[in-house]
Amino acid sequence: MQPAGAGAGSAEADWRGILRERLPLYGHRNWIVIADAAYPAQSSPGIETVVTGAAHLEVVEEALAAIAASPHVLPVVYLDAELEFVPEVDAPGANQFRDRLFGITRRLGGHPLPHEEILSMLGRSGAAFRILILKTTLSIPYTSVFVNLDCAYWTADAERRLRARMPAVPPPAGC
Repeated sequence: MQPAGAGAGSAEADWRGILRERLPLYGHRNWIVIADAAYPAQSSPGIETVVTGAAHLEVVEEALAAIAASPHVLPVVYLDAELEFVPEVDAPGANQFRDRLFGITRRLGGHPLPHEEILSMLGRSGAAFRILILKTTLSIPYTSVFVNLDCAYWTADAERRLRARMPAVPPPAGC
């Protein structure tokens, strides 16, 4: 998929439309990433990057609301573990940002993982599944929000019960 938004003003204005268009196509194992301004362009063929030109927390809130309104998927949120330790003296605004982000993601139980570990997960997923990266204007490090979409209508317990009835079939990675 061709990256969108690099120097394209219309893509910046229409990141919301792109998000609305992709969500019905996406299911478990797809990702939506709300990335800071210095997030790298990744080269896996399944990764699409859109430069939003928008504020980070605005994009986080709108993306999470759009996911919540989608009955087929649930968000599993990952945050960079490093964010907890970014000092205000090195990144002005980090404290206020961190407080606001944690307030937004608290109800979803954001999982902190080292940044490199999350990037590895994305790299593996991008080889087989689509990933949408919404790049924002924020310039504070380790602030990206990684949302792995999960199946909203099939639980891990239901999958285990199903697999118990099918002992010869190895379990898949999701629903």
